[in-house]
Amino acid sequence: MTAATTEPTEKTGARTAEAAELIGDARERIDALDDRIIGLVQERMAVSAVIQKERIASGGRRVNLSREMEILATYRDSLGKPGTALAMTLLELCRGRI
Repeated sequence: MTAATTEPTEKTGARTAEAAELIGDARERIDALDDRIIGLVQERMAVSAVIQKERIASGGRRVNLSREMEILATYRDSLGKPGTALAMTLLELCRGRI
């Protein structure tokens, strides 16, 4: 194998140039999706901060546990057990920013 034919395997784990190209394209799509997901999480954090600020200003608690349980159920129902872990991470990211 020449350097050109081993490159696809090294970067993608693929055994052919065709597979390496497909994997490379799919990884670009994943990277773009990750950028969008990160942006949405940041937006969610900002919206959550507004809610927490208003809730505290009105004499309420920073965290609404019943709402968090709804969110956990939504993620669990949509994504299974790993969805619960994802929701917990999102909730943790969004808590206590104010």
